Formats: sequence, C-alpha cells, structure tokens
Amino acid sequence: MQLENLSYALTQTIHNFGAAAVVGAAFLALKSSPEQLQLKHRMAWLVLIAWGAQAISGVIFGGVSYHFYGEFPDLHAVAVGALVIKILCAVSGFALAALYLRSAKQWSKKGRHRTWHALTGLGATALTAAAFLRWFS
Repeated sequence: MQLENLSYALTQTIHNFGAAAVVGAAFLALKSSPEQLQLKHRMAWLVLIAWGAQAISGVIFGGVSYHFYGEFPDLHAVAVGALVIKILCAVSGFALAALYLRSAKQWSKKGRHRTWHALTGLGATALTAAAFLRWFS
C-alpha cells in the first residue's frame, strides 16, 4: 500500500464525515421544533466541530500534496473558485455556529431559525463547490 494513497484516503474520510455532519446536523436543527433548544445546541456543537474538521482536513490535503510532490496541486481556475467558496463557507459556518452557541439564547425564535437556514445553506454550498473542486482539479 502506498503511504501517499493511504494519507489521501484517511484525510478524505475525515473530510467526508465533516461534510455529512455540516449539512446533516444543520438540516436536522432547521427541521426540528423551535422548542427543541437542547437538540439545537448539540447540533450547533456538531456543526462547529464539523466545520473545524473540514478546514483542518482541507489543509491536510494540501500538506499531503506538498509532502509527496514538493508542491501544491495545480488547480484549474474553476477549482480555485470552488476552493475559495469552500473556504468562505467554512469560515462563515464556523463563525456562525460559534455565535449561535454564545448568543442564541438571547435571540428570537425567528433569528435562531434564520441561523439554521444559513448554516444549512452554507453546508450545501460547500458540498456543491466540493464537486467542482474535485472534477476541475
């Protein structure tokens, strides 16, 4: 087994589970009852951790490429655009989940609901961008 392929596969596994958690947890919180604050709080933690895993595993992808090839991947312009979108989604999603955990108790039901709409949208956008990044790399 090649160490390079194993490194990419393990990193991809973390990245995939992070993506599933970012979208799935946000969607679950969005569709749950407004009174389920405990569930939403747990999902906010999961979303926060998942965005962190997305960011860290994304950096590791670049590190693996640099380690084995001595350079970062040569990305097509479409892939660079998709990567920028993914990074913006990760930063925004992480910040919004952290803000939710810190302040949501003081927000209106409508404000909390809008946050879950935004978190779901950020996750779906990042997942879509990932497909373009993958196929235009």
